[in-house]
Amino acid sequence: MLENLTTETRNQSTLNLDQMPILSVLKLMQEEDATLSSAIQAKLPQIERVVAVVIESFKQGGRLIYIGAGTSGRLGILDAVECVPTFGTEPEMVQGIIAGGETAIRMAVEGAEDSPQLGREDIRQLKVNSRDTVIGVAASGRTPYVIGALQEAAELGARTASLACNEDSEIARYAEHAIEIVTGAEILTGSTRLKAGTAQKMVMNMISTVAMIGIGKVYSNLMVDVKPTNEKLVQRAKAMISEITGCDEETAASYYELSKHQVKVAVVMLLMDLGYEEAQLKLMESDGFIRRAIQDGKGR
Repeated sequence: MLENLTTETRNQSTLNLDQMPILSVLKLMQEEDATLSSAIQAKLPQIERVVAVVIESFKQGGRLIYIGAGTSGRLGILDAVECVPTFGTEPEMVQGIIAGGETAIRMAVEGAEDSPQLGREDIRQLKVNSRDTVIGVAASGRTPYVIGALQEAAELGARTASLACNEDSEIARYAEHAIEIVTGAEILTGSTRLKAGTAQKMVMNMISTVAMIGIGKVYSNLMVDVKPTNEKLVQRAKAMISEITGCDEETAASYYELSKHQVKVAVVMLLMDLGYEEAQLKLMESDGFIRRAIQDGKGR
């Protein structure tokens, strides 16, 4: 029942919300959002377990699939889309699925979240398999569409996890691993696009970013697999080559071209005095980790 969910309870600090001055409302919103850091910190072990599972999926050539309805579904899509330019992934590697399909990204699709069968069908359509990790996302923790999706994913042998903003959530019963961030009452009763949505995005940021670190997409604190799709990212890529290797801007620009716009390849070429194909092979042998490639080379 909705009344048993903390995300649906009335916030006693905002009972006079409609009578408050703008600044007072803004301060209240900021104060409520400030509680999210400790709420997430309390569940870091849960998040750690899910990240480890996602890394294993990636290492096996599998995918990370977020699936949800409404805000939860849109946030999954947002996190997935950003992985392509940030980490140079293929669009299929991290995906976000929303109840109701593409139309639901821009507007509500009536009844979509209430159908567990639709969730099952969307998972089947993706040809989910044992290498994949499917994360069902629902602020309430009870969305039928997400439950159906998790059930189907489990039956197909996929790794499963849930992300909810209430404890003892229903979706947790259908997942191997559960993340439950207790975000509490919203300033606007039941509007889980607010604190709950913010917390969900923060957790998704953690999952995708730390998983990408775990498969060699990061060197130091630099996103060395960036896909330079615009001038800003081209300049960032060249700057990373210079920063890591200590070369001047002209050399970095030259190796950016020689490496076919691949920062990791350019770095290995420069630091190990290798040609393009040799550097590619070295990275492949090192599972894509720059640090491992360089250390292996020094050890020979």
